[in-house]
Amino acid sequence: MPALEYPSAVAHIFAPAASGRSKCRGCGQPIKRGELRFGECLPNLFGEGEMTLWFHPLCAAYKRPQPLLEGLAETSENVPDRESLERTALTSVAHRRVPRIDGAERSPSGQARCRSCHEPIGRDAWRIRIVFYLEGRFSPGGYIHLTCRKAYFETAEVLDQILRFSPALSDADRQDFIRTAGSEQA
Repeated sequence: MPALEYPSAVAHIFAPAASGRSKCRGCGQPIKRGELRFGECLPNLFGEGEMTLWFHPLCAAYKRPQPLLEGLAETSENVPDRESLERTALTSVAHRRVPRIDGAERSPSGQARCRSCHEPIGRDAWRIRIVFYLEGRFSPGGYIHLTCRKAYFETAEVLDQILRFSPALSDADRQDFIRTAGSEQA
């Protein structure tokens, strides 16, 4: 199935959240009222007009780097941490698989296989969830062993992204994940 091509005339926007009801398409967490958000404007797949997908700016830098860079180039808004967002987005563009990161979790069974090495991911082992972006949605794409992260993502510098998209992890789990990632060969 060929990829949809969207017209480049569609502008992306930065705007403060009018209410606290919208959720970030990247992390799934609410965007607080008044907080600056990034809107990726796309043609509406279900009718006429456009639709806007809202993101925290940092989530967009990780998961939708190209539209974010276009939005930064077009905006006259004062975007906090603009240089940091650009640097993060350029890193995500440079490593084509990094935007697929969707967080970490412990494997509930030993049935899933790693998309990098194709070996089973053992029960209770840390694994990285990946997603694919298609037609305005992030769809589940499988898992990666924590030890396969450098081979799959072509960089070992992905822990910030993994933790960003793992809001359900407790503080103890986060510390264990960081400790495990540091002790394993990347």
